[in-house]
Amino acid sequence: MNHRNNLNFSGGPGALPESVLLQTQQAVLEVPEVGLSILGISHRSDWFAAVISELENNIRKLLGLPESYHVLLLQGGATQQFSMIPMTLLRGKTSPAEYLHTGYWSGKALAEARREGPIRVLWSGESSGFRRLPDDSELAYSPNAPYLHYVSNETVEGLQFHRLLGRDDVPRVCDMSSDFLSQPCAAEQFSLIYAHAQKNIGPAGVTVVLVRDELLKDAPSDLPGYLNYRNHIDAHSNFNTPPVFAIYVVLLVTRWLIQEIGGLTHMAEINRNKAELLYRLLDSSDGFYRGRAEPKDRSLMNVTFNLPDAKIEQQFLDESLAAGFSGLAGHRSIGGVRASIYNGLSLPAVEKLLGFMQDFQRSHRAAKLP
Repeated sequence: MNHRNNLNFSGGPGALPESVLLQTQQAVLEVPEVGLSILGISHRSDWFAAVISELENNIRKLLGLPESYHVLLLQGGATQQFSMIPMTLLRGKTSPAEYLHTGYWSGKALAEARREGPIRVLWSGESSGFRRLPDDSELAYSPNAPYLHYVSNETVEGLQFHRLLGRDDVPRVCDMSSDFLSQPCAAEQFSLIYAHAQKNIGPAGVTVVLVRDELLKDAPSDLPGYLNYRNHIDAHSNFNTPPVFAIYVVLLVTRWLIQEIGGLTHMAEINRNKAELLYRLLDSSDGFYRGRAEPKDRSLMNVTFNLPDAKIEQQFLDESLAAGFSGLAGHRSIGGVRASIYNGLSLPAVEKLLGFMQDFQRSHRAAKLP
């Protein structure tokens, strides 16, 4: 196997655009305007302050965010946000916060929230094996909830909300880790959005948090320093030593989205085209490839499916890896196959996978689901 030609279909860290990789390669050796490796530039330098400022502005531009939102670049991944959010918004409250349990990652958020205050699981897909998302008729929101929390795209199960949820008079909090900046979104309709970078916007190590200033007006003042959003706002995401390298790569990705892709509307079109190719093959395979998620709730980021039996499925994974398609094994919690097609994975890469899948099906023509 020629590792240089491998294509990254992993659930994360995901692929980065080729032009970003080339700029990153140069920066590891020397950032041209500084004359130092990106790995050795001070987080207190004027250059890095300019990086933070440009990145904040690029995210505002891509999402059309007003100045009433803070753009924070934190550490700890989405996992830290599972705790920071209820510590900030739920402590001391008597009315429960409302959570949707739509898959593996939204389930992880529940236990952390329960440590801080009352929560109500508004809907759970556990009984259906997390193969679908709720309809609006199944969601009875409370006007008294401190906030509503949900995950926009469930990476493991391949489910994605294609609509806005909740009430306008209750703060919306959303984990957009696996579809952030993959398409336009009504960002101003959310009070807090968080997304770790290692799917669509960069390498592991940095988490973007967008928070409306008004949301923090009643936040506790006795939180540990690092877990207080206000401290990060006041320090411009430089409260402690930040991940300079990861933040710089996210800046390069936002430049790529603006300058090369032409914005999130064009990015969404590319992502839809990639997803449609794969779903069309699943649906026309006569049961050989079986999509896991309900069609109306299918993710544009993570295409999950199974094959006729465990033996053929393992053969598919073995042969795909040998052919240079990396990361297709499904999450350990559910198995199967998952093709993650984040921003940085090109349409030609998906077309190559499509060709492999068609050839594999032809070579196992007699096998199909009962």
